[in-house]
Amino acid sequence: MTPYSFFRELHSGFRYIVLILLLLAIIRAWADWLGKKPYSEGNRKLNLFTMISVHTQLLIGLVLYFLSPFVRFGSDTMKDHDTRYWTVEHLTAMIIAIVLITIGHSKSKKATSPEAKHKAIAIFYTVALVIVVATIMLSGRGLLAMTH
Repeated sequence: MTPYSFFRELHSGFRYIVLILLLLAIIRAWADWLGKKPYSEGNRKLNLFTMISVHTQLLIGLVLYFLSPFVRFGSDTMKDHDTRYWTVEHLTAMIIAIVLITIGHSKSKKATSPEAKHKAIAIFYTVALVIVVATIMLSGRGLLAMTH
């Protein structure tokens, strides 16, 4: 197994943990916000673990970025769909999603009311999930494909 194939499989497989945590955090935040529930230690931990998982995925992805044969810089980078996607679009969109998750987590921590805490997570994490899913779908592989 090459370093590239190891990190490709790790990044591809770890995304399921990220997506599951993100979905759980979003569902719980929307339910608790709309249900006017208190913000619990369980909420805090789920939201934190979700944020940690996306940052971990970013670090794995950055290693993969520099090992990937699909990432190329040259005069044809922007002309080829696959090269443009892996060199520019995937990284940019995922960083935007991670920034949104980080902002949502930070706003939730700073909020004083349970409603504001749940709302920050619900909105920011949901927008981030939409970006993540749309970006994965743009690859042409779908959500369930394991490698690129």
